[in-house]
Amino acid sequence: MENISSAIRILSIDIGGSSIKATIVSREGEMLQEYKKSKTPKPASPAEVLRVIKLLIKDFQAYDRVSVGFPGYVKNGVICTAPNLGTAMWKGVDLSKLLGDSLGKPVRVANDADIHGLGVVSGKGLELVITLGTGFGTAILMDGILLPHLELAHHPVTKKRTYDGFIGDKAFIEIGKKRWNRRMKQVIRVLKTVFNYDRLYIGGGNADELEFKLDDNIEIITNRDGIKGGARLWQLHDEEVLRPENVQS
Repeated sequence: MENISSAIRILSIDIGGSSIKATIVSREGEMLQEYKKSKTPKPASPAEVLRVIKLLIKDFQAYDRVSVGFPGYVKNGVICTAPNLGTAMWKGVDLSKLLGDSLGKPVRVANDADIHGLGVVSGKGLELVITLGTGFGTAILMDGILLPHLELAHHPVTKKRTYDGFIGDKAFIEIGKKRWNRRMKQVIRVLKTVFNYDRLYIGGGNADELEFKLDDNIEIITNRDGIKGGARLWQLHDEEVLRPENVQS
């Protein structure tokens, strides 16, 4: 069985619709170097994204494992949807294997909002994480446990628009900050009614554009706040490995 060491270093990568970010974190989630970022290539094919990642990390410190946040639905390391990168190019791509073969390290891949959520929640009650960027990311956790991922971004919020179309970056640019803030008020009211969350966390590049007063149980988070989620993804894996029924004598 693998020796679970606190000295393990994890390359944490966040693939977004507009940029790709990476850093090195400890197993406990401490950031060991400043994260770097590059623009997401267009078109964002798997080969081009891999090329950008390799260029981005070429001068990084040594690492033992890799965690990847991906903007879409991910199942067992395989991409099912990639609405802001191009699902046609990504559907069925085993990103875990692709990166593992290229980097020569074990890789775990999950939805980007899920990883962000693992990094920021308190672990008490029902906590909802949303990210406001190119699209609308969501993660739901109960007492710190990640619940099955829902692509809420594709659920209709009006007769003609999904959440992505209603409050995504394209909508922000098209309608301006004032109208976008009115829409965000509406979305938060809907989320509050539907989920009755104990705490809501709001991250992503457009979180700073919110101009109205938030409830006391709503918190703005940064990329730095969520960065330890890449470490938590491996902690969960290690905890699974260390369950008594999985230990071989």
